[in-house]
Amino acid sequence: MNQNWLVSLGAGLTSLAVKWNLPVKGLIRSTIFEQFVGGESLDQTIDTIKTLDRFNVQAILDYGAEGKETEADFDRTKEEFIRVVRFAATRPNVPLMGIKITGLARFALLEKLNPLVRLTDQTVDIDTSSLTPSEKQEWERVVSRTVEVCETGANLNIGIVIDAEESWIQDTIDALTMQVMTVFNQKDAVVFNTVQLYRHDRLSFLERSFALAQNRNAILGVKIVRGAYMEKERKRALERNETVLIQPDKAASDRDFDAAIDFCLDHLDRISLIVASHNEYSVQHTVQKLLDADLPLNHPHIHFSQLFGMSDHITFNLAKMGCNVSKYLPYGPIADVIPYLMRRAQENSSVAGQTSRELFLIRKEVARRKL
Repeated sequence: MNQNWLVSLGAGLTSLAVKWNLPVKGLIRSTIFEQFVGGESLDQTIDTIKTLDRFNVQAILDYGAEGKETEADFDRTKEEFIRVVRFAATRPNVPLMGIKITGLARFALLEKLNPLVRLTDQTVDIDTSSLTPSEKQEWERVVSRTVEVCETGANLNIGIVIDAEESWIQDTIDALTMQVMTVFNQKDAVVFNTVQLYRHDRLSFLERSFALAQNRNAILGVKIVRGAYMEKERKRALERNETVLIQPDKAASDRDFDAAIDFCLDHLDRISLIVASHNEYSVQHTVQKLLDADLPLNHPHIHFSQLFGMSDHITFNLAKMGCNVSKYLPYGPIADVIPYLMRRAQENSSVAGQTSRELFLIRKEVARRKL
């Protein structure tokens, strides 16, 4: 993954090989899958969860289903999400689980609703009047599935983190998330939305979401990330001659990310924050802000998280300091997690990417041990 050309070639070939049922699953399983995924089934994650627990590291379980298309698939995914919640309730170091709305809803339906969303500091609404009768019923089932998962989480004290996805369906996801959040986050943070700060409009969206939650007397649950769809977003916008939502450069993303962290920490009594970052500076910045404000590093409204297979030096040092910190631990059949794996490979393939930094740290440690 440190070779950009190999990632570009491999991503396309891997997706095609799986689609055509070529015998490549063994190779995938023993390489990129083993690095970034907890297993092909929920039970296969147990050993990893236990290992993390020995080092005071928590886990956010994520069933890797996305991009499904049939009602039967959506119902099966909902049942699996609920099974994860019930499983997490039996594990003291699994306080949260992640879900994707594209595991519960047809992508085209989410895209059709996207321009029909109204989310302000006073109201959140999705205008379904232009849908056909069958589409309205389909949307009602999406809402019902989402509510059922979140309600199970609320009953069992397991947080539900709703992941961000592509911008052309994100407004629909945001509106649905805020609707269920204002129901279930009245006393504690159960539902969390994800805000991607590689988009230049997301800092203002975060502030608007907080105002809406305040007006509904709810705690805002939010996971702050830089994002994972940047190249796809930029390519689509340029092809369609649309406004590019991506920040002009990395410095702008970093600036808005840290501003978002500061905003949340300034309202920590009414915001429950997940800092999902592999950036050492951003993590240090957050910790220092807590120390300067004389807030405990294990404050119940602050949680750090890194992806499984990445940034162990950040995760385990935070755990040693006494912070609430987790690994985002996906699982699922190889064919289902291929989109997730390809995003991990692509976001790590640049010269300044995570893989380059981690290879440097590993080589440095190997050299130290040889002395």
